[in-house]
Amino acid sequence: MTTKENREVRRAGHTTIRYTASGPAGGPTLALVHGWACDRTDFDAVADHLPEHHRVLAIDLAEHGESRSTRDVWTIEEFARDVAAVLEAESAADAVVAGHSLGGAVAVEAGRLLPDAVAHVVALDALHYDLFPAMSADRADAVIRLFRDDFPTAVRRLVEGGTPAGADPALGERYFRKMVAVRQPAGLRAIESLIRWDMDAVLRETRQPVTAFAIRDLVAPAAVERYADRVEFVLVDLGTHHFPVESPEGTAKLLAGVVTG
Repeated sequence: MTTKENREVRRAGHTTIRYTASGPAGGPTLALVHGWACDRTDFDAVADHLPEHHRVLAIDLAEHGESRSTRDVWTIEEFARDVAAVLEAESAADAVVAGHSLGGAVAVEAGRLLPDAVAHVVALDALHYDLFPAMSADRADAVIRLFRDDFPTAVRRLVEGGTPAGADPALGERYFRKMVAVRQPAGLRAIESLIRWDMDAVLRETRQPVTAFAIRDLVAPAAVERYADRVEFVLVDLGTHHFPVESPEGTAKLLAGVVTG
């Protein structure tokens, strides 16, 4: 098994981003970005199934997992700067940045910010929800109000929406308990940032190819049709919205295929 090393990089705003690095420094680089209210441990088993010659960087975004920050800005772009800081610290070139859920949006932003360092963007069950295109201000305010008024109920509905019929209820409960415990106020600010994120505008400035591996039973056909000329959607049957946790070997196979191209 490849040795894993815990590292950190510091940014402004008393921000310390912690990440796990494995594989040789000169190998093809794959950066893994977790979803909202989750952390880099979601990719532990995925990393174990990736080829040993890959350089794998599993990153905790600010105020998720072991990363800490007192900053005031909690946009998707700022989360992407967390990823960029790791890639720069690792002197990564031609990296593939793969993100799950909110992390998929972060991966797209990272590609936009680092056109010379990021070669390919991968979204893991992301970029195909009815959040996109950008909501009107009134609708965004209404969705955000659900989280502000009753955070646990809003999180539970989010988990239920990512759970196909017939899935083990225990899985949903496990994800709910993890996500509802996200550090605040960053957790609330992070989901607000995704709700207000303008994916169309960012994609217009992102030059890398974008591949989205999406759970077949959860995909929004209208979103796939809208973005088909910009995003390659690949439908998969690997579990729920959190399939990297449930099907690490299958996820690793998908990611390795992109990295080796």
